[in-house]
Amino acid sequence: MKKLILLISFSVLPLTQAVAQDSIQSTVTDEYNKWSFELNVGQSKGIKPYSVGYFGSDPGKELGGITINHYSGGVRYMFSPKFGVKADVAFDRLENLSDESLDFEMQQIRFGLQGVVNGARLFDIQETLGRFGLLFHGGLQIAQMSPQTGPNEGRDEWNGGIMFGITPEFRITKNLALNADFTMLSNVRQHFNWDGSYSEPSNNLAGSMYTASLGLSFSFGSEKIHGDWAVMRDKQQEEIEALEKRVGEIENNMADVDQDGVPDYLDVEPNSIAGVAVDTKGRMVDLNKNGVPDEMEKYLNTTYITNQTLVDSEKETVKKLINEGYIATYFDFNKTKPTNVSTEGIDFILTYLRNNPTASVDIIGHADEIGKSPYNDKLSASRATSVKEVLMKAGIDESRLNVVPQGEDTSVDKGSAGARKLVRRVTFRVK
Repeated sequence: MKKLILLISFSVLPLTQAVAQDSIQSTVTDEYNKWSFELNVGQSKGIKPYSVGYFGSDPGKELGGITINHYSGGVRYMFSPKFGVKADVAFDRLENLSDESLDFEMQQIRFGLQGVVNGARLFDIQETLGRFGLLFHGGLQIAQMSPQTGPNEGRDEWNGGIMFGITPEFRITKNLALNADFTMLSNVRQHFNWDGSYSEPSNNLAGSMYTASLGLSFSFGSEKIHGDWAVMRDKQQEEIEALEKRVGEIENNMADVDQDGVPDYLDVEPNSIAGVAVDTKGRMVDLNKNGVPDEMEKYLNTTYITNQTLVDSEKETVKKLINEGYIATYFDFNKTKPTNVSTEGIDFILTYLRNNPTASVDIIGHADEIGKSPYNDKLSASRATSVKEVLMKAGIDESRLNVVPQGEDTSVDKGSAGARKLVRRVTFRVK
């Protein structure tokens, strides 16, 4: 008996260490129930040895072809999604149910400690199997044999050996599964025949039996799903995917749509005009704060506005720049008088109208969203009128100037004070 216990101890220890090591090295999450409880009933049959005149039981002779003579229960713990251990206990009653054999009855109580392998995960076929699963188990067992008939009735013997089996599963709910187990046992120490006759201690028998059973497996723990079917997320793969995503984001951020040399993720003004100088944040340089980039303003003044011999394409370019809002004058909050630094926009239009005496212009007033809309409509009209009066005092005929109150400009974030400054303005449209 002591030798048998030592054999079990030294055999199971390497298994548990290997399984534990797999758990340590596992890269998957542990969001699944690791514990499960199993109950099974079915049939068992001793294959050998038998004395002369005795034969293995024939389960087909009783209860319409089904004889229940095997009962088992066990607890399983999975160190990882692939490997675990299982402790179980079983009761078997072997007897002859055939007229060809002499009467006998043998009862056996068995205790087992086994390693468990989730075959579906081991072979990476869990997605293919769906609700089905497949477990392999094997390990050591000790059993007490007790003859219930014959001269050895009342006499017990402890024996032990190895066992292995396969357990197909079908998931019913997230934590409940139906299983069919097939197990083979082989004893390395046995003196009773299955019919209850006894062999002398010097004559050690090699016994074997099998069990076939159906049962239920119920997982328990803090998670909501049985570990045999939980969807595993590989942490290492998640890290790789996250890294790939970050690299993709960096590549996207490093794009420079307006080709100003500043990556889009740093570009405050990602639609700057090509060729116009920008600062480190991608904003077109406008030191005099008049709404016209300095480089463009200088170019327009020297090339277009003061040049009286422009070709038609150049005139259209100037007209387009004005009509797209690049020429503007700005106002402080709730004011109708242009700010001192933005009057150059009016100067630009004045120069243009003087150099193009047949042109007329719409003076378009804008306001931010602070305040009520009717008031802002009036404010935008007053701003446009203020600019019109400046141009009239500068000698431009009133008939060439048309006030267009545009009201509130909703194109910017209402909650941003800096953004609201950009829409408190007057723009122009040449006709």
